[in-house]
Amino acid sequence: MTTPLHRELAGELRRRIRSGDIAVGESLPSESQLCQEFSVSRGPIRQALAALRDEGLIGGGKGKRPVVLDAVPSQPFESFLSFTRRAEITGHVPGQQLQEIALRKPDPTTAAALQLEPDALVVQLLRLRLLDGRPAMLERMTYREQVGRPLMDADLNSGSIYAYLTGQGVDLHAARHTFDAVAANATDAQLLDVDAGAPLLRERRVTTDSVGTPLECSEDRYRPDVATVTVTNTRSSRADLTRSGTAWTGEFTPSAAAEIAGA
Repeated sequence: MTTPLHRELAGELRRRIRSGDIAVGESLPSESQLCQEFSVSRGPIRQALAALRDEGLIGGGKGKRPVVLDAVPSQPFESFLSFTRRAEITGHVPGQQLQEIALRKPDPTTAAALQLEPDALVVQLLRLRLLDGRPAMLERMTYREQVGRPLMDADLNSGSIYAYLTGQGVDLHAARHTFDAVAANATDAQLLDVDAGAPLLRERRVTTDSVGTPLECSEDRYRPDVATVTVTNTRSSRADLTRSGTAWTGEFTPSAAAEIAGA
């Protein structure tokens, strides 16, 4: 599939911002300069700049040259649930290796989080996520039985579980994310290639449908040299909105410009 031109342009400008070639506070080239550089019309340039504005990377407009506001793109709900989409947004190649998937009874804490009876069944999986072929994150995901059963027959080494489930019509509507630090256990150490006891960035997540029923309870553990978390709070006339994103840093990018802000 051919990537739309405006996405290619946005990706190149995003790369320059993330690498520091265009620093925070600096202006981007004018539309006419970008048109000349990339040999394109103004339409794709304006679409690319609009995408960067939506991500919070640049400001300006209305006759003023865009100015770099941040080096870490904010991301929509869909990409925040999807490791695959986050990696693609930030210019990396995602990968995955399924370690285990099983149908079993949940422990009491998981049953409570999913609002299930103690004798209910859930689908649990353990999957290693890769960035550019290197270990990045370990997923421990638990789904209500009716949601997770299709995963047992799916190719979970092919891409995003979030994309697969939404494609199956699963109503993944809202998610609550909690971030903290945790010491690597033996499984973490082996699969993430870190020492036992090494600090990992942990994300705990409960995902609900549009009526508030919890469908997923998961725990992701990231190598701390791979991922940081940024949060941008935007106040609107409708309500207080929070825009969150995970940025890949450390060895996997040319710059570690993101800051850890919690979530």
